[in-house]
Amino acid sequence: MAAHLYYKKFIAASVLTAVVAAVILFYSCYLGKINLFLILNHDFGKVADYFFYGYTYFGDGIIWIPILFLFIKHRKKYIPFLISVFLLSTIIVQGCKYFIVPNEFRPIKAIANTALIHIVDEPHETSSFPSGHTTTAFCIFLIASLFIPKKWVIPVGFIAAILVGYSRVYLAQHFPLDVAAGMLVAIVSVALSLAIQNCWEKRKENITT
Repeated sequence: MAAHLYYKKFIAASVLTAVVAAVILFYSCYLGKINLFLILNHDFGKVADYFFYGYTYFGDGIIWIPILFLFIKHRKKYIPFLISVFLLSTIIVQGCKYFIVPNEFRPIKAIANTALIHIVDEPHETSSFPSGHTTTAFCIFLIASLFIPKKWVIPVGFIAAILVGYSRVYLAQHFPLDVAAGMLVAIVSVALSLAIQNCWEKRKENITT
């Protein structure tokens, strides 16, 4: 692959993501996933409600469309990489939701006393693990760390991605455990996609020589 991919920044971003995910996993086990959820699902008022209700859409699948257009315009060579990230992350997330841990209860179904839950909009009830929005947000963060040379991309990108993850807890759509899993799925998806891009380029080289 071309030398202008910023592998050191990608590794730093991946380590940061993995460490924070590990911390969330630890406290999910230590405190219990429901207790940690109730601690983080705090009502910060109407402004926070509106903010997180809107901000959570930065992890929605539709966000891949403008990113695809950016790659078509500026990074056409890496479209196989981008498509691989999208497909792998989707397959892993949906495979977990519907085959590995099917019908895993979300907070509204798992917590008997729903009065304890801060609810902004009607939450989903099942297919909790992992958080697809979080996976998407962290995939984009890790992709940005590969392609953007600026040092600010790691702190700014991480904060932007973790806020999507937190929004899923704040909106009572996911447990923190689901968020941590989504972060790890993103690392795996992007790393595997880099390997696929390498294979794609080597195959093209072999065909042309």
